[in-house]
Amino acid sequence: MSITLTQLRAFVAVAQTESVHRAAQRLFLTQPSVSAAIAALARELGAPLLERSGRGIRLTEAGRAFAPYASEVLGLLEQGREAVKETARPELSRVRVAAVTTAGEYLMPALIRAYRERERDTEILLEIGNRKEVLEKVGSFHADIGIGGRPPSEHIVGRPFLPNDLIVAGAEVPKDLTQATWLLREEGSGTRAATESYLVEHGIVPREVLTLGSNGAVKQALTLGLGITLISEHAVLQELRRGELVRIPAPGTPLRRSWYALYARRVKLRPSARRFLAFLHSQEGKRAIEEAVGVA
Repeated sequence: MSITLTQLRAFVAVAQTESVHRAAQRLFLTQPSVSAAIAALARELGAPLLERSGRGIRLTEAGRAFAPYASEVLGLLEQGREAVKETARPELSRVRVAAVTTAGEYLMPALIRAYRERERDTEILLEIGNRKEVLEKVGSFHADIGIGGRPPSEHIVGRPFLPNDLIVAGAEVPKDLTQATWLLREEGSGTRAATESYLVEHGIVPREVLTLGSNGAVKQALTLGLGITLISEHAVLQELRRGELVRIPAPGTPLRRSWYALYARRVKLRPSARRFLAFLHSQEGKRAIEEAVGVA
């Protein structure tokens, strides 16, 4: 079987973007080149990988089955490339970190700044996404370390390094939690999943639910008085201190959670990734967060 890296990269890009056009832009290739690479891959595998869906395309059943393997192969090769480079030239070390939105926006900038002062030769590459995206990147070896909630499977190791309490917040305290509009993050967000579980557990059926795609959008809606939400205290700490938002007394809150450093079990972390992992659990890392967001 003569599957090439170009074919795998083209297929994974299309699978992720659901568009040959966007995949071509991502890979800096022409659309015919991407289409030809995927057609050649399909011939090698003996099954079509894409099919028409209205005006767009989607993966076939065979394509969906093959996608995680293709992504994992590319991730492992990139890990191998980084391992060789780090061995040959330690000064070119880099760590790829994937963080869920809240951690990426409110914790990681301070941590990266503090770490770069300590390890000036190590480059930290940060990608931010929802929980589903972070777990996919860690599980497919496209990130060395993930920052998020408790890992869902034994294939990903998780070590807690910082408390992450979830509270209910809004511009004012509503008379009845069931009569308030509840603001939710997008599908795939860990905070959304926690909110949905919380509402079910406490028998709260909101009169209205509004879905927003980012912490920034949720916080803007909160300050405008459009609703209330369950959210990481880290994300609204400054607004609470300024009096723009209030902590709403709600049964069972705060929800005691932790931030976890995540990594794939199957591949040994490179030395640079191990050093960054140790930093996350160090007092120095904790001080960096305290200075940035005032977490005691």
